[in-house]
Amino acid sequence: MRDNSKILSVILGCFSMLSYAQSNSEMTPKSYVAYKTPTAITIDGDAAEAAWEKAEWTTPFIDIEGVKKPKYDTQIKMLWDDNYYYILAKMEEPHVWANLKQRDTIIFYNNDFEVFIDPDGDTQNYSELEINALNTVWDLFINKPYREKNVVLNDWDINGLKSAVKVNGTLNNSLDIDNGWVLEMAIPWAAFRKSYGEDNVPKDNFWRVNFSRVNWQHSIIDGKYQRKKGTEGKFLPEYNWVWSPMGVINMHEPEKWGYVYFSSKEVGNKDFFTVPQDDKIKWELFSLYRKQKTYHKTHKSWATSLATISKGSITVDGRTLKPVLENCLAGYTISIISPFSNKTLVIKEDGQFLEKSN
Repeated sequence: MRDNSKILSVILGCFSMLSYAQSNSEMTPKSYVAYKTPTAITIDGDAAEAAWEKAEWTTPFIDIEGVKKPKYDTQIKMLWDDNYYYILAKMEEPHVWANLKQRDTIIFYNNDFEVFIDPDGDTQNYSELEINALNTVWDLFINKPYREKNVVLNDWDINGLKSAVKVNGTLNNSLDIDNGWVLEMAIPWAAFRKSYGEDNVPKDNFWRVNFSRVNWQHSIIDGKYQRKKGTEGKFLPEYNWVWSPMGVINMHEPEKWGYVYFSSKEVGNKDFFTVPQDDKIKWELFSLYRKQKTYHKTHKSWATSLATISKGSITVDGRTLKPVLENCLAGYTISIISPFSNKTLVIKEDGQFLEKSN
């Protein structure tokens, strides 16, 4: 039986210190074109299908702040069909170990691989999936990032999830050196439906997605691996390696996640994806939102003029745009009418992004 109250208290404790952790520099999100596979992928960790052979690897992971090259390499491939979103992760690791076996326990206390998915890109109502080398799963549904008062549903499951691990070496054997481990998974589109029967397969569309790898320094005691402690008896900090860098040690800024475009072309063909111009405006709105958070932390109130927190205008693809700040009893909104789509793009004080057709 799950002790959810204990798990959730640990989650909130881990992220309380990150509530206002924000980067000093903006990161450009990475993008990847996931092609359609003509046949279903068998989830066994072998990745023997021809479709995987044709799919391209992502660029190697970077540290979460986007500064350092990780000690060990990580790369992924992606595919899709009408039922599943397929992900293949290849992780270099000379010591493959894991000891957490209960579903929905705190998997990042082991070395793990993590997937973050926000289908509609509004930074609200997104999912997190963590899996260790024992193929133990932790899946969460989060209504808002931890920087806001949020609700974390630990009992939420990705029903129909398929995953498999293949260790290139020997799991939990401290006497040898391993090459690493491979994680293969199939995430059903149906798990993200907002209503019964909704066709939510993002054909020729994109989702905001990111991937993280948590890796700990370890000790070997009585032949068993465990997280390493420092001289004061506390666990040493983990390494966080990611696909699309965040600029800060905090995965829960969904506006910075990468773009995965699901092309209807069969894998082996070539398609292209360009970040929509409205999304570039969205990046700027979120930058202003984070500056408002910083201002509020210091002054205990929201800025009433954009000139207080910024230069008052933004530039996107050579166009100078002037956001409008409106304060209200509940907080504020910052909006821009996009010259590219003529939509009104809005961000609220809780970080929710909205767009309205004019």
